[in-house]
Amino acid sequence: MLSWGLMRCPYCNSTDSRVTDSRPDIEDAIIRRRRVCNQCGAKFTTVERVQMRDLLIRKNSGKIEQFDREKLRRSIKLACRNREVSDEQIEKLVTSIHRRLETETTDDSVSSVLVGQMVSDSLLNLDPIAFVRFVSVYRKFSKISDFKKIINQIPEVDGDANCVAECDLPKTSLF
Repeated sequence: MLSWGLMRCPYCNSTDSRVTDSRPDIEDAIIRRRRVCNQCGAKFTTVERVQMRDLLIRKNSGKIEQFDREKLRRSIKLACRNREVSDEQIEKLVTSIHRRLETETTDDSVSSVLVGQMVSDSLLNLDPIAFVRFVSVYRKFSKISDFKKIINQIPEVDGDANCVAECDLPKTSLF
């Protein structure tokens, strides 16, 4: 089997491990490597992802922080809780947003508003309930009328509840 660099065993901290299996995952954006530690025999998985550049997020408060895929995934997963949205769909959405941020922006720091727009646009097409949940937290809804205003702009769709027809809202119009 192949031996790859200085990957530390999470059990014994040894850098002597070998790769026993490599698999591309989710549209070939991720490689999962199954490893075995040559010192203690423990098995573990590592994940490789292409990172084009370090992205920074500019918050409305002026604070700048590192882009965090896990934070993005958690917020989307929370909005999709108890909905018929799979972990794979969430991962594809996170990967899509991350790729778009890396390829469609020229500056290394992007506005949190842009990230929020991308998430809300994606959720509107994926699951309207998750969209409303996300927007209500992101926009800090404080009145029932805030919900009514957004809900009244989402078209009803016959049949599949997870399928939104062409929406009259232009992209990112909610922000």
